[in-house]
Amino acid sequence: MPDSAFLSLAGPLDGFAPISLAEMDAVKLMNRVDTKYLTDRATLADVLRDAAAAGYRVLVADGSRISPYDSIYFDTDGLRMFTDHRNQKLRRQKVRTRAYVNSGDAFLEIKRKNNHGRTKKKRTGIPMADLPDFRANDAACRYLAGHSDFEAGQLRPTLETLFQRITLVNPDLTERLTIDTNLCFKNFRTGLETSLGEAVVIELKQDGHAASAMKGILRDHRVKPARISKYCIAVTLTDPSARAGRFKEKVRLIEKTIQHKINVV
Repeated sequence: MPDSAFLSLAGPLDGFAPISLAEMDAVKLMNRVDTKYLTDRATLADVLRDAAAAGYRVLVADGSRISPYDSIYFDTDGLRMFTDHRNQKLRRQKVRTRAYVNSGDAFLEIKRKNNHGRTKKKRTGIPMADLPDFRANDAACRYLAGHSDFEAGQLRPTLETLFQRITLVNPDLTERLTIDTNLCFKNFRTGLETSLGEAVVIELKQDGHAASAMKGILRDHRVKPARISKYCIAVTLTDPSARAGRFKEKVRLIEKTIQHKINVV
């Protein structure tokens, strides 16, 4: 992302005390309840100011408060994982590789959601060279088979997501907030690309439904919960053959939030 995209956030981010990756180990929340929110960058600046005043800390990794991520999502030829989510199947999965660009670390990740609304994530390290396609990595394929309902031969790289993330942690180290902006997508099946412009996806991650100062801050700025999957929104935008169903309403909600139509090229 160009530095200018975050000029409006420089002041609010400077107001946070830092937290290191080592300290973040206490807030891994690999088995958690997630609540997502949708807003724009202008509103985000106000949310950040209030969060700093409430004692939230910002993750500083590799000297930066804003971390670039690169993720490759895998799915079946029939888009089974996309379809399960569209059909609101309670027990569902996503498979992706993810790179933390600044550190050079890469992982194969399996996210499972159960019928109680809890998300559990498992991951294993992989070489950065395997980020675009892990299927030639025997150890990664065995890990996938042991932790998901899929085998590597059933999947192929489907979609790439690029974004920048700010991570906040509350003073009690009981919740984590991820803030994703400059979301860009490329569909490997169709070759189409798009971005969400000024849209910001916020995710509050907790071990349960405990009281949260952040929920109050978001409510004060009229930022409402929004069930948004970056992968499903990206497929809806970039694959005309996908039966998007209710995800079309999510796209319209994003366009209303950023006040312009999303372009696909």
